[in-house]
Amino acid sequence: MQLILISGLSGSGKSVALNVLEDARYYCIDNLPAPLLFESVALLRESGYRRVAVTIDARSGSALSELPAAVLTLKSQGIDVRLLFLDASTETLIKRYSETRRKHPLADGKQTLDECIARERDLLADVLVLGHRIDTSDITPSTLRAWIKDLVELDRTGTTLLFQSFGFKEGIPLDADLVFDVRCLPNPYYDPKLRPLCGLDREVCDFLEANPNVVNMLKDIGDFIERWLPQYIRDNRAYLTVAIGCTGGQHRSVYMVERLAERFRPIAPVLVRHRQLPPVRA
Repeated sequence: MQLILISGLSGSGKSVALNVLEDARYYCIDNLPAPLLFESVALLRESGYRRVAVTIDARSGSALSELPAAVLTLKSQGIDVRLLFLDASTETLIKRYSETRRKHPLADGKQTLDECIARERDLLADVLVLGHRIDTSDITPSTLRAWIKDLVELDRTGTTLLFQSFGFKEGIPLDADLVFDVRCLPNPYYDPKLRPLCGLDREVCDFLEANPNVVNMLKDIGDFIERWLPQYIRDNRAYLTVAIGCTGGQHRSVYMVERLAERFRPIAPVLVRHRQLPPVRA
């Protein structure tokens, strides 16, 4: 049986993720109280369900502290448990709530929205460390749907390397385990012919590959990851997210991510994300 647990901040996209899994023919349960997890999984398993997705959020309160032990127990029973934790910056969450005019689930009339989000983060602290964190701060629902689909369809064996490009002007992704800054490399943006292109285009690749510093930095980053990847694998990491950042997330970081993905595909399962590119290009 495969069980995907979805948790995270209210407004971060949990409903979007659950809808993707429902479309993928998972039996889905929304907002299951944490104390009912064992009973529900046992019943579904006995009933013959093989793919189940469950969302558990901060409304479970103090019972969330028992979730790490519950996950270990379920795994010991032979259940393939994966946890996706959706996150976003407080600024983004406040903006989303102001746009939808919805009430925060923890609102009691005595706390501001900012305080409710902070309280929610505290309640979910033990859950955050259990699985793969996805920062939805600057991505569209369609991009999130594509990312969830990629994660679900991946035949996971061992640690998955997730390479993502980003722009520092949009902020460092919350879900990054390793961050590399490539803003010191020559910027194709200042060439008028290359400015509208991105790191996926041959012209930009040729421009960057002609510079020895680009070649050297690419090798150094790759060597660092290859040197320490076995340690992350021994730490039983399901995912290792490597974020490569340049100024706008369009040229240099995209190129570096694509080349690193090429290098590591023969070694480990690899996923690629380009946070600042439109979904069609990414």
